[in-house]
Amino acid sequence: MGALQAQDLTAAKWAIGARVPGSVVADIDDAIASRAIVRSWPMRGTLHLLPSERLRPILAITGPRELRRATTRHRALGIDEALVRHARAIAERELCGGRSLSRAELQAAWEAAGITTTGQRGYHLIWRLAIDAVICWGPVEARGQRIVLLDEWVPGPLTSEHREETLAELLIAYLTGHGPATLPDFAWWSGLTLTDARAARAAAGDALTGFDDARFVATDAGWPADPAAAAPRPRSGLALAAFDEYFLGYADRDPVCDPEYAARIVPGGNGVFQPFLVVAGRVMGTWRAGRARAGTTVELRAFDASSRLDPSVFSGSLRAWADFFGGSLHRVEVA
Repeated sequence: MGALQAQDLTAAKWAIGARVPGSVVADIDDAIASRAIVRSWPMRGTLHLLPSERLRPILAITGPRELRRATTRHRALGIDEALVRHARAIAERELCGGRSLSRAELQAAWEAAGITTTGQRGYHLIWRLAIDAVICWGPVEARGQRIVLLDEWVPGPLTSEHREETLAELLIAYLTGHGPATLPDFAWWSGLTLTDARAARAAAGDALTGFDDARFVATDAGWPADPAAAAPRPRSGLALAAFDEYFLGYADRDPVCDPEYAARIVPGGNGVFQPFLVVAGRVMGTWRAGRARAGTTVELRAFDASSRLDPSVFSGSLRAWADFFGGSLHRVEVA
């Protein structure tokens, strides 16, 4: 996949679990604890889970661009380079030696040192230090994750010496997990420019194959040479996570969702994506879960009120979801 959007950590875990049959949530926690994957802000100013060895090379490319985008907001918040240096020194002092802090604890340390963290200043200082490859999210706890020093959690140099190679690797990974997709899709997903996307395509060479006039796939991803020969999509349904890449990971989402209904996944355009339902490759509605003593009740809601969803179509996916989180599925209802 290259990376998975992960501002909602629980949802991101299911985004992985839905793609790894038989997995459970502890497997994802173990992958984080072993530092195989890491959670930080590598692209678009948004949290992602990604392979740990990819974080630093990606930040070396995306970081400067993200900092330029944040200039106006940081100026409004009174965040300048002197303040960032002060905040960094405190963070390094509090976290060195393998220690970790919650977000609230780190902000409290800054407040004690005279750095105001209200009005999103604390969040933006954490984000800035992550973009500078100083900190990242580390150990998983019941309430979320704790902040650690990146140099101690995932040691390695911050480098952009092999820029084209990094771009090519990122595009290949993206198309392996998201293809068929266009270069504008990749540019949106990565937060990079179309110029960078074209450079990535050139550097990737034969590792990519044209799928049609605009879209590409990874050559080794198993796609048939003739797109018309692709196997039919299964009729069983999928209950996918909020922020899942199946919908979110593209600039153009029309191939998987009717434009008339796309806004239902992000109600109010507030950037908060809802869990959604997929049938035969198409996004058909949303779902939500409620817990009770008897177990979990899931409510399915179709985009088109005239087409009633069949709960049995999603039973396999929902059972896998319940098993993944160690729960029990009590009932599935259609709104």
